Amino acid sequence: MTIDIGTYGIWTALLDLHPNTRGTEVVAELDAMGWGALWRPESSGRDPLVSAAVWLGACDRMAIATGIAQTYARHPLTMNAGARTLCEAFPGRFLLGLGVSHAPMVEGVRGLDYSHPLRDMSEYLDAMDTAPFTALGPAERPPRILAALGPKMLALSAAKADGAHPYFAPPEHTAIAREAIGPDAFLAPEQMVLLETDAERARRVARANMARYLTLPNYTNNLKRLGFTDTDISEVSDKLVDAIVLWGDLDHIVAGINAHLDAGANHVCVQALVEDANDLPLDDWRRLADALL
Repeated sequence: MTIDIGTYGIWTALLDLHPNTRGTEVVAELDAMGWGALWRPESSGRDPLVSAAVWLGACDRMAIATGIAQTYARHPLTMNAGARTLCEAFPGRFLLGLGVSHAPMVEGVRGLDYSHPLRDMSEYLDAMDTAPFTALGPAERPPRILAALGPKMLALSAAKADGAHPYFAPPEHTAIAREAIGPDAFLAPEQMVLLETDAERARRVARANMARYLTLPNYTNNLKRLGFTDTDISEVSDKLVDAIVLWGDLDHIVAGINAHLDAGANHVCVQALVEDANDLPLDDWRRLADALL
C-alpha cells in the first residue's frame, strides 16, 4: 500500500454533530497532536468523501480515511472518481475504506438487495478497476481496504484490496485476521476506549455505545465465531463489554491498544467513547496522543 498513515489513528463519528467550521478546527488540533490518520464512517450523516476533502484541506500532514464508505451508496465509477480526485489533490494522504454496510441500511433505508454482499463487493472492486476516469489522476491506483470480519471478506480484502479494517472486535480477532490476509496486507482494526476507572460507570457508558452494533448480524455473527454466546450478546455481559471496550486507566488502555499490534495489526484506529454524543473527547485524544505518539 503506497500510503503511510502511521501506527495510530483516531476513529470518530462525532464531528458530524458539530458545524463543519468546528470540525475543521478539531481536525487541525488532531493533526497537531501527531495522529497518523483520522477515520470517519458513513451511515446517514455527512458524505464521507466530501468530508474527507474538507478535512484534508484543514490539516497539513495527517491522512484521512473512510471507515467505511458504503459501496451500495455509490456506483463504482463514482467511488473510483472520488478516490482518484482526493488522491491527486492530496498525494499520500487519503485512504479509501470500503464496506457493504448492513442489511437494515441497504435494504431498509436504500431499498436495495443485500442477499449477496460478498459477491457484490468482489464485483464492485472489479468495476472500480475498469471504470473510466478521464481527468488527470494520481500515478497509482488509490489505496483501498475493506471492512472485513468473516473469513471470506477477509480473504477478499487481501486478494482485491490492500487490506482490512475490522470493526467492533478484540485483539483475538486481529490475530485471526492477520492469519487470513497473510503477512503483507494492511490491517487496521478499530478499538473502542474509555478513560474511566469506575467499573459501573465505564460499563454503563460502554453498553450505551455498543447497543446499536449488537442489533446487526455482521457483528453478532463475528462475536459468536469468537466464542461469545447468545446470552452474552442479549444481556451484554461484562465479559463482552470488557472484550470490546478498553476501559480503565491510561496505562491499561495503551496496553490494550498495543495488543492489536502484537496480534498483527499495522495501525490501530482508536475510538474514544463519550457519554453524551454531543461532546468531543478532546482531552482524551490529547492524553492518548501523549501516551502513544
